[in-house]
Amino acid sequence: MKLPSLNTQILLGALFGVLLGLLLGSLEAGSSVREAGFYASTIAGGVFVGLLKMVLVPLLFTSIVVGVANLQEHKQMHKVWVSTLVFFSISMAIAVLLGLVATNIFSPGAGMHLGMFADAMKEFQTEKLTVGEFFSHFILGLFQNPFTSLAQSNVLAVVIFALFVGIALVIGGSRYRNFLVLIQEAFDLVMMIVGWIMRLAPFGIMALLTKLVATQDVTLFASMGKFMAVVIGITLVHGVIVLPSMLYMITRVTPWQFWKGAREALVTAFATSSSSATLPVTLRCTEQHLHVRREIAGFVVPLGATINMDGTALYEASAALFIANLVGVELNLAQQLIVFFMAMIASVGAPGIPSAGMVTMVMVLQSVGLPAEAIAILLPIDRLLDTLRTTVNVEGDMIGSLIVQEIVKTSAPGAVSGR
Repeated sequence: MKLPSLNTQILLGALFGVLLGLLLGSLEAGSSVREAGFYASTIAGGVFVGLLKMVLVPLLFTSIVVGVANLQEHKQMHKVWVSTLVFFSISMAIAVLLGLVATNIFSPGAGMHLGMFADAMKEFQTEKLTVGEFFSHFILGLFQNPFTSLAQSNVLAVVIFALFVGIALVIGGSRYRNFLVLIQEAFDLVMMIVGWIMRLAPFGIMALLTKLVATQDVTLFASMGKFMAVVIGITLVHGVIVLPSMLYMITRVTPWQFWKGAREALVTAFATSSSSATLPVTLRCTEQHLHVRREIAGFVVPLGATINMDGTALYEASAALFIANLVGVELNLAQQLIVFFMAMIASVGAPGIPSAGMVTMVMVLQSVGLPAEAIAILLPIDRLLDTLRTTVNVEGDMIGSLIVQEIVKTSAPGAVSGR
């Protein structure tokens, strides 16, 4: 008998977790069944979160090294890839800023406290630093012994070291091809392990939600509705207003012309929640409907499917602040700057497949000392929000292709249009 898809299994696991949590929560305090249920859910949930933490640093390091090093294959397209990276960086920065500002304004989850994270938050300390002290502490913390950083899961230092290694591979060229192949194989190996861990996701999610629901009241889920509304609203603002405005200002292609040519890819992205699975459709729409030259579309779109994740970056920044509100922690400006930076880095490292962003979400939470276990709160709604943010991710790739083509002036007159 054919098993349901992983997404369906995750939804079923979330549903059973909520039901089991309600059942345990209705039992008397001290009941042997209740205590046994809490013990089992703590062990199972802890194993799942531990597995995610286990692969976090190897995935982060190998994905960044491979992503940067692969640019050497396009060294003859200097202006193209520089323009591409600049656009991707600006659009993601705007997306993250939108997420942080909106979440600060509407404060979903504020005034609540989750008892299940009380132990995890005992060691949370907010350092009172001046702006100068913060930047000094932040910058010095970026450059550390790479082996110590890898062993201690110092994600910021790991990111910097990975960038240096990737850049060195670009400069070294063919001399280090064997090392690049080794890192690529290591990345593929880690992704295989991630696939194994995701098979356990329904059980891990069920365990985490069982404990969460059993120890909380129903007001938690009302707060989730507010958070969902905020995320959906700001994602639509970015996808319907910000990105099309950037496109029109630079290329004079109207939003209607763009959406008419891109609709097949956008619908596919919404249905699959996977920018990687949508890639063939995205390339076809970009080349045939939006009339981007093949050499530009063939570089910008695949690279964008790997590193250009506006919707994911926006969501992870908003989610970090939402979790902070839920656990009763107020992140200061310095910590929100870290969230800003890490949300962009995490979205770059997020594989373009459904639900894999939970691995990088752990990185964002840990960067400011928030409990990784809090991803249990987000998982029940993740699939719904994932459809929209993936659509915006794919939209950004196609708009980036049109903008890069205009910037580098490689297209024939009238080639970029909404015909």
